[in-house]
Amino acid sequence: MSKREIPPEQSIPSRTDLDVDDVVRGTTRRWVVVRHVTIWHPPTDVYEHADQLYVVVEIAGMREGDFNVILQSHKLIISGTRKRTTPSDASYHQLEIAFGEFRTEVSLPWPVERNAVTATYRDGFLRVILPHAAPRSVQIVNLDEEQP
Repeated sequence: MSKREIPPEQSIPSRTDLDVDDVVRGTTRRWVVVRHVTIWHPPTDVYEHADQLYVVVEIAGMREGDFNVILQSHKLIISGTRKRTTPSDASYHQLEIAFGEFRTEVSLPWPVERNAVTATYRDGFLRVILPHAAPRSVQIVNLDEEQP
C-alpha cells in the first residue's frame, strides 16, 4: 500500500476549518457548549491590621446567604455557587465570567477568636474579619517545692 499525498485544495476540512468558513460566509452551523465541571477560585486578598486578619473575596452577583464560611482548625474555607443569570438558550460571543461552584481556602497564621469572627457581603465583596485569639495562660506547677 503506497502513501498518497492529497493536494491542499482537495484536503478534507477539519471541524475547525468548517467553523471558520461558516463565520467567513456569515452563517453558523453549530455552537460550542461550554460546561465548567471544575471548581473555580475567586480573587482573594488576605491582610493583617490591628491584631485582626482580613479576608476579602471578590465575588459579584451573590447574596449574603449564598456563602458557606467554615472555620476549620487553622483554615478558613469559603465556598458557594454563583448562578448564571443569562437565558439558557443564549449564544455567547465572549465568555469570561466564572459561574458555578467556587471555593477559596486561606491558611490562618495564628489562632483566632472563633466567637468574634464576622462576615459581611457588600458591593460584590465578601469580607471576613478574624480577630487574633487572646494568649492562653498556662499554669506552671513547680515539682521541686515540697508540698505540705
